[in-house]
Amino acid sequence: MNKLIYILFVLLFQISFGQDAFHNFGNAKIHDNGAIGFHVDVINDGTFDNNEGLAGFYNSDSNLTVSGSNRPIFKDMEIAVVDNLNLDVSVGVTNMIDYIDGLIITPRNDLNVNLDFLNNSIYFGENDNRHTDGYATVTGELDFKFPIGDDYRLRPLSVIPTNFTSERFQSAYFFEDPNSPSTFNESFNTDTFEPELSIISTQEYWDLNGTESTQAQLTWDSQSLIEILAQSLNDLRVVGFSINNQKWEDLGNIATTGNFETGTITSESFIPNEFEIITIGSVLKADGSVTIYDIITPNGDGNNDFLVIGGLEAFPDNELILYNRWGVEVYRKSSYDNSFNGISDGRATINQENILPVGTYYYVLKINGKNNMAGPFYINR
Repeated sequence: MNKLIYILFVLLFQISFGQDAFHNFGNAKIHDNGAIGFHVDVINDGTFDNNEGLAGFYNSDSNLTVSGSNRPIFKDMEIAVVDNLNLDVSVGVTNMIDYIDGLIITPRNDLNVNLDFLNNSIYFGENDNRHTDGYATVTGELDFKFPIGDDYRLRPLSVIPTNFTSERFQSAYFFEDPNSPSTFNESFNTDTFEPELSIISTQEYWDLNGTESTQAQLTWDSQSLIEILAQSLNDLRVVGFSINNQKWEDLGNIATTGNFETGTITSESFIPNEFEIITIGSVLKADGSVTIYDIITPNGDGNNDFLVIGGLEAFPDNELILYNRWGVEVYRKSSYDNSFNGISDGRATINQENILPVGTYYYVLKINGKNNMAGPFYINR
């Protein structure tokens, strides 16, 4: 690095360079065209928010941590920490972040600690191994794509504000079932939703916070199991768990891109703070010539003991695939003959008899090799 290092220490003897940390007790500043590289932890208990140069975090052997009582704000940042940069206090950036190596990790159980993108700042270099694992915020007047993920999975969310008024939005991505979230004090029942909805994803969700109206663009990949949710991308919806109504509501689909393996979906405008979390769901319509009866009670009484698909005899080239709520395949049969009675064919570990427990499951029906129908059904005993 050919840049000169210019650091103004207003209170020189209140800056401590310990063996394990750079500890700021007073006033510190990186001047214009200056740069400093941190190879140890940073503790900021003073003023370190009027920086004009580059702050780099570098360590090829272990992690680094930024902590302290005050938020440092940098103009430019470089992150090259092989075992990740942990934030115990918020860090702001006003111009640019370069994700070179490792994750920036914020605590998911503390919404007061974020990576803050200020003044329409930007970033580059993000991928599955380089992003923000936890919460980030943006304050600015432009559309913004959050470089967020969960562990080594980049899953961006974009906000497209209705009114460009320098609103602050906050978001994090969770690769987990919303029915059993890890850091929320409540669960978000994916069986409780508006009548026009059919399936809510149990694979993932995002937390998006903000008081102003915005559209949200969500992403998916192969682990999102979109093929379970919909027979067509047009049937997908952004859905949110309403704080007031305590159920999943349809937030719309004004555009989709991609295919079942990877793509994006954009919602209609909504106010994020009216919803606990958001994810991807669907509204599914049957083919018309084929009818699936979506509840079975396999108790041997002769009523609803089998999953019946009416009219399927006209389509002998078919395949039925069944999944549990976690996306695990529990049954598959070509040329389905209405014979499924709630017993797995050994594709999932249930119990010694492979009897599937009571609950919601999902079907994908392929006709002539295409995903013609998909939806939920319920097993009751």
